[in-house]
Amino acid sequence: MPLVTAKKTGLVDQVITQIRGLVASGEWPVGSKIPPESELVSALGVGRNTVREAVRALSHAGLLEVRQGDGTFVRARNELSGAVRRLCGTELRQVLEVRRALEVEAARLASLARTEEDLRELETLMQAREAAIDRGDGEAVISEDAAFHRRLVAASHNPVLTELYEAISESVLSSVATTFTLAQLVDERMSHTGLLAAIRDKDTERAVAEATCFLNELLDQLEPRSGTSDRGDE
Repeated sequence: MPLVTAKKTGLVDQVITQIRGLVASGEWPVGSKIPPESELVSALGVGRNTVREAVRALSHAGLLEVRQGDGTFVRARNELSGAVRRLCGTELRQVLEVRRALEVEAARLASLARTEEDLRELETLMQAREAAIDRGDGEAVISEDAAFHRRLVAASHNPVLTELYEAISESVLSSVATTFTLAQLVDERMSHTGLLAAIRDKDTERAVAEATCFLNELLDQLEPRSGTSDRGDE
């Protein structure tokens, strides 16, 4: 998806649209450094002020991050992701609490709406996760675990919930990496076998309990909030 010369009208909006498209398509992945201003000016055929205004707008939206003296980096895949990341931050407890809110509801909906295709793909991902644990491949465990949770949310067949979860996918991946260090994910309590079985059996109550318990186990390893409890039933 190469950059093209912008038209004369709505230059800033056109530049924003092109940058947004490059990020969304993965051509400019999250964490990557975008081309320098001079290169963007040349490729787009616009002035420096236009490029700066577009970058500034996308930085305010959370899509880009300008690091003085280092360049501009992709911070999120879309503005929604950037906004959610600002709201829940990078603090592990906040991310896990947001995950709990979304994943528990996703488990409930998935137990009602899952298809046979959903089950096959979830089973494949869980087997890949378990295989990575067995061979001690930490990086693969993190990747497969995050993929399992994303696929489970998709099995809810609620596009709004799925989009919200996708918006925090980078934070979810980071939280999985951190909790892998904390829990090693080899403890039977961290297995997803029960959760998948409940969704397969369309046992809504059990699916909710399994998803809640799993995330509560992770939250229990952190220092509790002052004056609050992690347990949803306390």
